[in-house]
This record gives sequence, C-alpha cells and structure tokens, in this order.
Amino acid sequence: MLTVVCTSLQICAPTESLDLLCILLGISFTVWFTLLLVFIIVPAIFGVSFGIRRLYMKTLLKVFEWATLRIERVLLTCRLWFVPAIIAKEPTSLEEEIKEIRRSGSNRDLDSASEFEMSDIFYFARRGVESIMDDEVTKRFSAEELESWNLLTRSNNNFHYISLRLTVLWGLGLLIRYGFLLPLRVTLAVTGVSLLVILTSVIGLLPNGRMKNFLSEKVHLMCYRICVRALTAIITYHDSENKPKNGGICVANHTSPIDVIILASDGCYAMVGQIHGGLMGVIQRSMVKACPHIWFERSEVKDRHLVAKRLSDHVEDKSKLPILIFPEGTCINNTSVMMFKKGSFEIGATVYPVAIKYDPRFGDAFWNSSKFGMVNYLLRMMSSWAIVCSVWYLPPMSREEGEDAVQFANRVKAAIARQGGLVDLLWDGGLKRAKVKDTFKEEQQKLYSKMLVGTQEDRSRS
Repeated sequence: MLTVVCTSLQICAPTESLDLLCILLGISFTVWFTLLLVFIIVPAIFGVSFGIRRLYMKTLLKVFEWATLRIERVLLTCRLWFVPAIIAKEPTSLEEEIKEIRRSGSNRDLDSASEFEMSDIFYFARRGVESIMDDEVTKRFSAEELESWNLLTRSNNNFHYISLRLTVLWGLGLLIRYGFLLPLRVTLAVTGVSLLVILTSVIGLLPNGRMKNFLSEKVHLMCYRICVRALTAIITYHDSENKPKNGGICVANHTSPIDVIILASDGCYAMVGQIHGGLMGVIQRSMVKACPHIWFERSEVKDRHLVAKRLSDHVEDKSKLPILIFPEGTCINNTSVMMFKKGSFEIGATVYPVAIKYDPRFGDAFWNSSKFGMVNYLLRMMSSWAIVCSVWYLPPMSREEGEDAVQFANRVKAAIARQGGLVDLLWDGGLKRAKVKDTFKEEQQKLYSKMLVGTQEDRSRS
C-alpha cells in the first residue's frame, strides 16, 4: 500500500499534492483537537482527572533521582563535591555582642570602660558584611535554590555537561518540553482564555438572578481548570471544609500571578485589582459582566477610603462571592511570607487564610517581575516540567477584641507561614523596589545610644 501511495505522489500534479497536504493537515488537526477535547477539556469541565498528570509527576521524580545520583557519583569521583557554606547566626542582642567584643579585645573591666570604644565598630562592620552575604530580604526576590538538578538549564547551566547520558537525557527533555508540551499548553491556554472572554460576555447579557450566578460560576470554574491544565498543574487541596464562603475575604501568600488560577480552579472568587489595557483589560471587562469583581481605575487605587468602602460594601452582601486578596502586594519566592498590608484587615469581615506552597523541583513558579515580563514569564512556566503545589485552607479567623488591624494581619500571616512551612518575616515586600527607609537605620542608632546611656546611668547610680 505504501508503494502505491509513493508512486501516486510522484505522478500527481502540483495541485493534487497541495490537496493531499491539506487533507493530511486537516486529519492531524482533527486528531489533535479530539485528543484535547476527550482527555483534557471535557475532564476539566466536570472536574475529573484520569491520573495521567500524577503518573507523569512520579516518573519525573524517578528521573530526577537518577540524574542526582549520577551527578553526585561524578562529583565524588572528580573530588569536586562541596557543601554550601552557611553563615552561623546566634540570636543575641546588640548589647550582648558589643560586650563580648569589648571583653575579648580589652583586659579592662567593662564597668570602667568609656562610653564609646573603637572596637564597637567591629559589631556594625560584621553585621553589614552578613547582610551583604546573606541578606534575609533581598534573597526572597530571587529564585529558590534547588538541592538537586531538575534537568533545566535555567536552574543550572553546567550539569548537563557532566556525562553523555545526562546530556542525552537533557536533550530528550528539551525536545519533549518545547516540541510537545509547549504547543499543547499554548493551545490549552488560548482555548481557556477565549472561552472565558466569550462565555462571560454572553452570560453578562442575562438578567441578574440565580441562573446567571450559577452559569457564571460554572463557566469560571471550567475556564480556570482548562488554564490549570495548560500549566500541567498538579494541585493538592487540603481541608476543603475551610474553603472561603460568601461575605468573607480570602487572603493568601503571593508567589506568582498563577496563584489566582490555582485557587479559582477549586472555587469562585471576586477578584480585586487595577484595570489594565490590552488583552488583560479585555479579560477584566468581560469577567465583570458575569460576576461582580472589583476593578479600580488607576486614579482610584491610591484612594484608600474609596477602596475600603467598595470592599466593605461587597462583603456586606452575603450573596456575593468571597474576595480574593494577596496582602503582601508583591510576589515572594515561596520561601517566606512578608509583611501583610493592613487595609483588608480593617474592614471587619471574616478572613479565610490560605497557604500556597510550590514544589520547585518541577518548575520555579516565582515571578521575578524586575527580570522577566509577563509574556516571558508565562512562556517559562509553559516550558517547565510542571507546576506542583499544595493548598491549605485554614480555619476562618476574626479580629479579636482590643486587636488592631496590624496585629490581626500579623496573626493571620503567622498562621499561613506556619502551615506552609514558610519563614515569617516582618519586612515589607515593597523593599523589592523601594529604598530602605532611614527609620530602620535610626532604630539601630537608637539601640546603640540607649545601651551607652544605660551603661552611664548604671555607673552613676553605683
């Protein structure tokens, strides 16, 4: 049969060859779309999974383990193995450390020491060097370091040169990710976004009522689940009985713009944000037709009273969806939780904390907005192996009597950090782009001055 087809192609006219090519392309497109429809889109609509993604994840883990063992063996053979150095830090106060420096540098009695000694400079110099080498704030805005290689050159540029087997495996992975997964994911993303824009615009034409709310919820869930599959996202939800309810505010730690998709694929939320232009603006305007999202104009964002009033009016209506807010205000690399802005905690509504923890072995979900644009970031996500994460719904929390908004925000933040295994930091995520305020430096100066004045007062009493 193959011989007959080849002979026919040799004697066909150019127009017949073109017709045959069109037929083959049509068949390929039909098969491709049918596979997408049967195995991805339809299961996404009904929230069903065939377990293919979890099998894919387990296979990747075995490959990563083999690659790691191979690398360790080669490094040990070549005596190139090293352990990353860690700066040992002891939780001591400024006064204790300076006294220790004075004690080790002088034989004089500390009580007879002068108010200021040159050796005190060593404390501030050492703390400055520590901050440069291991700054606990700046490193939260860069990619999380991996303990093992995940066959991506973006996480290590040299490991695939160690052996021929690793090179072949890396090349095969490159072919799979860019030749198969990336086109598939782009197709799914375009499908999900297109359906979201078209269907929400149609639903927006319906009169307000239960039917409109029901259809809006189903359409949003369907489209977000298709977008989740566009990232090959493998999500494990815990404690679903604590899912946010209408009239409440859902707050979560923020790592990536896809945090919204991760949460919205398991339940519907009212989004809060600034109105954008371009494609994002088209999506926002279509979404708000079907669901009461809260979008602000650029001129309104800085008006705190207006923002608070619109949020308060929304949560007072128990028929409206819970509001989804990321109080950090910027993306952190999923190793810590930084300061929560107090605005969403001043309203007085019930807060539903949610902790999101990504597994960096399959792909780095952190969006370094100062280094990558949105399109570049999404392409990096779609060319990764997968997005694997866990989501914990924490019990609802309310503001206690005598507790101000800042204390309430810190209590919620501590609960999220504890559940997600993240470091709880008091620093403002705005330091990602802003200069450190002088008040932080003045605070250290006040501590040092207080120590000197206190020492002098103790000597005068004695």
